[in-house]
Formats: sequence, structure tokens, C-alpha cells
Amino acid sequence: MQNQDMDIAPQKYDADIPDYSDPDADDFVALSRDKVTVRSMQQTDLPALIRIDRKLTGMDRSAYYERKLAEVMNESGIRVSLVAEVDGLPVGYIMARVDYGEFGRAEPMAVIDTIGVEPGHGRGGVASALLSQLLANLSILHVDRVRSTLRWNNFTLMSFLARNGFKPAQRLVLRKRVD
Repeated sequence: MQNQDMDIAPQKYDADIPDYSDPDADDFVALSRDKVTVRSMQQTDLPALIRIDRKLTGMDRSAYYERKLAEVMNESGIRVSLVAEVDGLPVGYIMARVDYGEFGRAEPMAVIDTIGVEPGHGRGGVASALLSQLLANLSILHVDRVRSTLRWNNFTLMSFLARNGFKPAQRLVLRKRVD
């Protein structure tokens, strides 16, 4: 998939943006997405999202994914959610949104809501390709910070995010059960 000769038309990736990245470079732009196709999420991806999540969680969270997909497709001003494909089939996804401020502060920040990779494709570069493409897209949008929330005992995801430069935030989350 990589273009060795600049005289040849570049491979097309997400949103028909040519990829001229150097696979030998050590930045986040030239990496595993040279091996895994990553594209913008589409409405037709819903069954694949549900299938992958069901394999990961053992639960049917169809209603959640219907709402999340509607949000990222219809309610988000900027679509940044992505799907990874292997052999033309969706094997992973990352659902994210861009917030242009909260609590009275106007600072663009992306929030990763959900990430999932089909079992059997873990350690195959799918999650890295998704995160890489997301970061490249956000960079073009001049969004320079990304955050996510995860369960304290999700060590696999925590380790993946740490390897990709994520650090704990100085944020305290409070909750209360409504009776």
C-alpha cells in the first residue's frame, strides 16, 4: 500500500486524501495505517460495530451504538470517527468527537468515546492505525489535545494509550446515584 515512487499516483486513504507519508519516518503519520485501511465511519457500519462490541463485551449494546452512531454522523459538526478494514471488512473502530470548549473555556479538544478491535486482529496494528489516522486528522483541524476516559482496571487499553503518549489528566470525576 505504500508509495515508493513519487511519480506514481499516491494511494488514496480516508476521504480521498493522498498519503505521502514516509513509512521509515518516526512520526505518528507514517505507521501501521500504511498496512491497515482506515476510512471515515459510515451509517452502514452499524452492524459491524455491534458485532465487534458483542464479541468484546459479550453483551448486546445495539441501542448504545445506534445512539452513538447517530451522534457522530448527524449531531457532530466535524466527523472524526473512523473504521479500520482488513480485506474489505470492518475489524475495528474509533468513535471520537471534537469539543470546542467546556466549562466556560474555549479550547478545542478531541474526546475518544469508544474504541474496539475485532478479537483475532489485536496486536495486528489495527488500533494503532485508527489512533494514528485520528491524530493526523485532528492535527489538520488544529486540535492539539485528545482525552479519553476508561475504567481503572482496563489495563489493556490503559497500556495501549500509555504507549501512544497518553498520560493521566489532572481531572477529578465525581458521581452520585440518583435515588
